[in-house]
Amino acid sequence: MKFNFLIKRTNGQTTNFENAPAYIMSPEQELYAAVVTAGLNDTFYENADHRLERIISLMQKCSAEFVAKLAIYTRREMYLRSVPLVLVTELAKMNNGNDLVRKAVNGVVQRADEITELLAYYQIANKRSGTKKLNRISKQVQKGLVLAFNKFDEYQFAKYNRAAEIKLKDALFLVHPKPKDAGQQVIFDKIAGDNLETPYTWEVALSTTGQQAYRNEAERKQAFKARWEELIDSGKVGYMALMRNLRNILEAEVSALHIEKVCARLADANEVARSKQLPFRFLAAYRELKMVKSTNTTALMDALEDAVLESAANIRGFDWDTQVVIACDVSGSMQKPVSPKSKVLLYDIGLMLGMLLQSRCKHAVSGMFGDRWKIINLSRKSVLSNVEAFYRREGEVGYATNGYLVLEDLISRKAIVDKVMLFTDTQMWNNNTGNKPFADYWRRYKLLAPDAKLYLFDLAGYGRQPVDLVGNDAYLIAGWSDKVFEVLQSLEQGSAAVEMINAVAL
Repeated sequence: MKFNFLIKRTNGQTTNFENAPAYIMSPEQELYAAVVTAGLNDTFYENADHRLERIISLMQKCSAEFVAKLAIYTRREMYLRSVPLVLVTELAKMNNGNDLVRKAVNGVVQRADEITELLAYYQIANKRSGTKKLNRISKQVQKGLVLAFNKFDEYQFAKYNRAAEIKLKDALFLVHPKPKDAGQQVIFDKIAGDNLETPYTWEVALSTTGQQAYRNEAERKQAFKARWEELIDSGKVGYMALMRNLRNILEAEVSALHIEKVCARLADANEVARSKQLPFRFLAAYRELKMVKSTNTTALMDALEDAVLESAANIRGFDWDTQVVIACDVSGSMQKPVSPKSKVLLYDIGLMLGMLLQSRCKHAVSGMFGDRWKIINLSRKSVLSNVEAFYRREGEVGYATNGYLVLEDLISRKAIVDKVMLFTDTQMWNNNTGNKPFADYWRRYKLLAPDAKLYLFDLAGYGRQPVDLVGNDAYLIAGWSDKVFEVLQSLEQGSAAVEMINAVAL
């Protein structure tokens, strides 16, 4: 998510990666956009090492308090895990004696395994080697981890007590946390003695089933069917784990009754809200299901559609009657995965967020742009199938980033709308009319529709925007989460979005 900082004018002209006119962001703007769109993997224009170097460089240009709040906000509100750990570790290198580090570390560690993940990055970031890589750890990092150790019970510690390079026992001996009571002292003793009680999890249950001997494949298949039905009945499979295992559940051929239970849970509004899933997780699960030949596949696909519509129900930032144009960038630079192991592309995220928004708009025009801009009319009652419809047609408009065509179309039709929303990596250019910049078209459209507002949903965080954000009714909002729409609401209510990040408690 990106906040539209309006405290001081710092934007100047530059060029983007396509050598088209663009505008510079403030350090705070650029850092936030870089962080919330970073999977710490290569993007089309920037490799992972360069992104990390840029993040560290931008941190040095921002206040320590801003960085600390940013780390906590991205973990708690944006549901990111790796990047917040990077932020607090790099903050410790810059402000080793600052109490902000202790507060930030405690704020970002929300799972027991993040204690060891933070230490793993700490030793890499500080170029530690040898047998005692973590000697002389930052005092403030240590104090933050002491607080973090007091958050978790035995089940949470045991669930994430993995055989990694840095184990919970190593962290315990390094940090020396003080137990909050006698019960926690017992837990710490178990961590030290490597005898935490193994928790009953779906992973353990399936692993146990797989390790047993069977007379034949049919008996093995029956055992896995029974195990999956037991797990579904128990409710001990988390929501995200359930989504990731829909294909396995179908292939285990569980009963129709158990499929109904899975569907009911997927579509349950409370479950959807508690799960805090990034929107593209639903899309990934949907696509996995499409490949399974089962009479129950359609039921699960429908349940995922219901789940997404439940997640969209709380989207705010505009009135139902608002006239909106939703334009999705399908250029070549958007065809990059969000992480090394993911099949989901930046392009998919743009389509997903765009279709989520369309589901909440009574008057919406949706389409995609590349070399050309093409309006595609789809039902509001579906999100995932709409994304797939766009996906199948992306080659119809080519692979440039001619976002100006969206505005040119509105101008030529003299169409007055309230909001123009582009889901893009913001690397706009013009390969048709002498490179006339995107910003010129926005100025022309404002003459026709003076009350219109432009929202650029930045999905890549490269730090170069196609229009000046100051005094132009233009706003930059970045990130992959449906939380971006909360910034929309803040802007609609007339408050500076920076207040959201300043409200984070340290």
